[in-house]
Amino acid sequence: MALNSVERISVLGAGWLGWPLAKHLQKLGYTVKTSTTTAEKLDLLHAEGLNPTLLQVDQGQVELSDPTFFDTDLIILNIPPSRRRPDVEVWYPTQIRAIVELAKQRGVAKILFVGSTSVYGDVNAEVTEDSELKPDTASARALIQAEKIVKTNYPNESSTILRMSGLVGGDRKAGRFFAGKRDVPEGNAPVNLVHLDDCIGVIEALIQQAAWGKLYNVCADDHPRKADYYTAQAILEGFEPPTFLPDETPRYKVVSNERVRRELGYVFKRKF
Repeated sequence: MALNSVERISVLGAGWLGWPLAKHLQKLGYTVKTSTTTAEKLDLLHAEGLNPTLLQVDQGQVELSDPTFFDTDLIILNIPPSRRRPDVEVWYPTQIRAIVELAKQRGVAKILFVGSTSVYGDVNAEVTEDSELKPDTASARALIQAEKIVKTNYPNESSTILRMSGLVGGDRKAGRFFAGKRDVPEGNAPVNLVHLDDCIGVIEALIQQAAWGKLYNVCADDHPRKADYYTAQAILEGFEPPTFLPDETPRYKVVSNERVRRELGYVFKRKF
């Protein structure tokens, strides 16, 4: 059952992670609500008892079909920035600010923000939660701004930020990512991945242990070579395997998960 004063949870973004996460939290005894931006999903979420709300953010204004979505103890804010938008560095923080400020106005006590380890950039070294942020994409820079907005509005022990590594599992078939491609660069780079099961597992652990005011990298223990992993996955999943460029010095990072293992006692289940 729910512990530590969190009984009602609203999962903002019922996609690849949010949907199965909401189902899992509901099974644990939490009262769960979900949101989606597509009307077509509403009936499907209703059918699973996940109390969905249609939620849109337009020019800094939040519109939702059920305003009780914000009558909750915890919002899990799980909407990634769009890499395709040329204005993502303005558009995404504007969205996050509108949601977070409304949550604050409505008296939501806690926010869990799901971000990404892309904020570190490829620095050819191991990165921890204390590493300097050197983003090398517009979406990563947008995520850094979003983190700041969350922490400004929900300081100290009212929020926690999770930086997720590359997401696999569920309907995300890793073998498809580079299937059939030729001369893929940086085949010698170590990969940083996390399975859906562990994303859910870490979130469950931090809620039940009331690990607020924290920042955690969420990444599997092992870091195989990019060429080895994606070739093997393509073959395993029935896709044409890619080819990689000859040996080179890649740009890379190795994401450390030591803090989440030590502080939450979390053991990563999925290996790569």
